[in-house]
Amino acid sequence: MSLRGRIDGRMRRTATALVLALGVVFAVAGCSLLGGASNVPVATDKPPTGTDGAVDFDGGFIAVGNGAKKVDLWFDAMCPVCGAFEKANGATLANAVDDGSITLRLHPLTFLDAASNGTGYSTRAAAALTCVAVSDRNSILPFYQALFVDQPEENSTGLTDKQLVARATEAGAPDIAGCLGNSGHYQAWAQGNTANSQKGPIVVDGRKALDTITGTPTVLVDGKQYPGSVTDAKAFRSFLAVH
Repeated sequence: MSLRGRIDGRMRRTATALVLALGVVFAVAGCSLLGGASNVPVATDKPPTGTDGAVDFDGGFIAVGNGAKKVDLWFDAMCPVCGAFEKANGATLANAVDDGSITLRLHPLTFLDAASNGTGYSTRAAAALTCVAVSDRNSILPFYQALFVDQPEENSTGLTDKQLVARATEAGAPDIAGCLGNSGHYQAWAQGNTANSQKGPIVVDGRKALDTITGTPTVLVDGKQYPGSVTDAKAFRSFLAVH
């Protein structure tokens, strides 16, 4: 089955499970950043600064595309609601990147490390995405999408490093095994961004946009927060078009 087919299948199952389990329509964000942090590996390397490839370490994001309109997306690779958002709106964002309408700025967070049985999956996935972003801009979005194919459930161990490397290769990136194996500085960057996201303020292009990030996914279009359901594709397209 193709990568897109696997993405679609996984997201259909995720969205259905979310609705059945919770019986609500998710609005701004579904995975809360509030909660314990026991049994979470802490990166101790010094985070990088400046820019490298498509990564703006000081800005806290990975950039995809070069459109004038800026879309900022805070996500956690283990967050099921982020998976549902990708299922509903991923094609819209990808098309807007491809046609030059937007620059998509991905802000990988790591708060669900607490839900990966001590493996630090969210941090490792963020580091893998960073490895891809410094080596091959064209593979960033396919690899980001691949993170939600058969997305690991909360309280699982997540994907292994070997599996993350394989997904990056499938997405078209060069071999990131060496990078991921020595990614303590990227892990520290992602964990630092997560701490900063909860401390705030959230500054986008020199202006305060939010007090803090309280959950994922959080989406801003030119600094304005998307207020609708994460699974309402029509509402998101409309919001993207008018902001």
